[in-house]
Amino acid sequence: MLTSDTISTFNAPLVLAPLLWRKDIPLKVSVFAWRLFRNRLPTKANLFRRGIVQHDAQMCVTRCGLVESDVHLFLHCDTFGQVWQHVRHWLGVSSADPATVVDHFHQFGTSSDLAKSRCSFMHLIWFACSWVIWKERNARIF
Repeated sequence: MLTSDTISTFNAPLVLAPLLWRKDIPLKVSVFAWRLFRNRLPTKANLFRRGIVQHDAQMCVTRCGLVESDVHLFLHCDTFGQVWQHVRHWLGVSSADPATVVDHFHQFGTSSDLAKSRCSFMHLIWFACSWVIWKERNARIF
């Protein structure tokens, strides 16, 4: 751990809970984000790990040839990962994508100035974009 401000993946849902359970976020989106932060979404990699799908069925729905994990789907996928580049361009913010979804959420919310209202707005955008990525992923499967 490089700094004491670093949020580990293990305790991230507890630390981020006040940011998840807000009145301005639909409950189903908060539950989705809670599961995403804990790596409990039914991504193909998680379904394979639980023995629900076969090894050859865990590839990304975009046919990029990589395994569909939460990090791949939401951050590094050639299709869905570009959402963040477009949103950052639209907002006039530049940053690199971190290695974990929790770090991405934290960085995205604080990548602008440090005003509390601006961070809250950025988190709302993050929730909306993540929810849209998940819904589109599901639409391509089902």
